[in-house]
Amino acid sequence: MSFANKVVLVTGASSGIGAGAAEHLAKKGASVALVGRNERKLNEVCERIKSAGSPTPFVVVADITVDAVRIINETTNHFGQLDILINNAGIQSHNTIENIDLDEYDRIMRTNVRSVIELTKLAVPQLEKTKGNILNVSSSCGLRVKPNLFAYCISKAAVNQLTKSAALDLAPKGIRVNAINPVVIKTSIFETGFGMSSQQIDEFYAKHSALYPLRRVGEVSDTSAAIEYLVSDHASFITGALLPVDGGALTAGQ
Repeated sequence: MSFANKVVLVTGASSGIGAGAAEHLAKKGASVALVGRNERKLNEVCERIKSAGSPTPFVVVADITVDAVRIINETTNHFGQLDILINNAGIQSHNTIENIDLDEYDRIMRTNVRSVIELTKLAVPQLEKTKGNILNVSSSCGLRVKPNLFAYCISKAAVNQLTKSAALDLAPKGIRVNAINPVVIKTSIFETGFGMSSQQIDEFYAKHSALYPLRRVGEVSDTSAAIEYLVSDHASFITGALLPVDGGALTAGQ
């Protein structure tokens, strides 16, 4: 699939699923806006994309919870259009209904839900011009709750309903809205976000691999392939869909 002449904005593009999607679509010819807070990591992704011979990305160092207007304006001013918005940035923390700190709950909802709403709302006028589409990176936790992830599960369930509601609202404008719902994907978040040692990470992956019917955890290439399909013209008749990228985990009740 070619994404030549397409402009793709990816939030949380400095690592993991976001970086993988940006690099993958850039190799397919897309012009990509890389959005994130970590300038060094964004520039590393940018250099990898340029080194692969793909179109030079546009780097936007920003916080999606406060800089949504600037993110959309700078991207459209730079490229002159917007075809695809990938709302990938998100945060997670461990908590239960009994120990949740409400300030932390607000921080998770502001990042994982409110910012997606704001960026989507701001992108609509541009996406209507290009008959573009939106891809939200949700989670299997939005479809089946997991222990000790109280606020995160709530936020991703909200993203799922947000996706369906926005798809219904925007369909008359020719704008599609879909989401992927991955399970555990091999990214640096377990080391950088949760401070796990290499041994702990290996044990974590082994534990989940045993639970998933395909007997492995996901790779970033798995989410990138799913994203590519849903944002492509091949999926032009698909909107409001929640696509599990889960190795059969949900089917098995995991």
